[in-house]
Amino acid sequence: MSSRTAPAHPGRTTLALRNSSTMLRRNLLHMRRYPSMTLQLLLTPVMLLLLFVYLFGDVMSAGIGGGGADRSAYIAYLVPGILLMTIGGTTIGTAVSVSMDMTEGIVARFRTMRIHRGSILIGHVVGSVLQCLFSVVFVGAIGVAIGFRSTGATVLEWLAAFGLLALFALALTWIAVGMGLVSPTPEAAGNNAMPLIFLPLISSAFVPVGNMPGWFQPIAEYQPFTPTIETLRGLLLGTEIGTNGWIALAWCLGLAALGYFWSKSTFERDPK
Repeated sequence: MSSRTAPAHPGRTTLALRNSSTMLRRNLLHMRRYPSMTLQLLLTPVMLLLLFVYLFGDVMSAGIGGGGADRSAYIAYLVPGILLMTIGGTTIGTAVSVSMDMTEGIVARFRTMRIHRGSILIGHVVGSVLQCLFSVVFVGAIGVAIGFRSTGATVLEWLAAFGLLALFALALTWIAVGMGLVSPTPEAAGNNAMPLIFLPLISSAFVPVGNMPGWFQPIAEYQPFTPTIETLRGLLLGTEIGTNGWIALAWCLGLAALGYFWSKSTFERDPK
């Protein structure tokens, strides 16, 4: 009886981790080689930040505060909303990237290889979340450069704010992945994901919900961006959070679960 043993095959978990890291590296290289989409998606929040601060800042701050013009106060109010808008815009690129993989045949090739199927989606999700966080840091740095300052936030509150941004990015990324999977073309995926950048425009990102017309206030209030923005303002600026924190957490977990199961069931469906 030979003392030799057959080489052990990697376990399912080990295979999933190895394949996921490979797919993550593939997506990060793809972002680096084709930076035009990332730059295009970053331009929208940056331009809106500069536009509202330097053209409308005095007027908006006077309208919100009910007193004299104070551009620095409006910068503090605006930046948290722009950061969430940045995440929404960045995930549009994820939907397009997933749709490109599905329509150009690379996923069909992956299906014939001995790799963990879920690693294909995990690579997209982790890469997108990292891209979202990089974009948030970039836009946040511009906000600091033009005058944004956090008023007395502790280290714990900063960590909580960063964790909220990461969780929100994860939730929207899974939704974007689902949109990319069900879209017949990358162009359709970009169009289907447009609500992710449109919803912040009708939230409390630019003006308080209380300053909006009465019939419009429920639309702005009962959507995922407004409670998340208000929670972020509370953590960074010391404003009242109230129940917004729990509502934002519920939205993030609910959207992440919805996007995950939607993406998983769609991806595992046999191609026609």
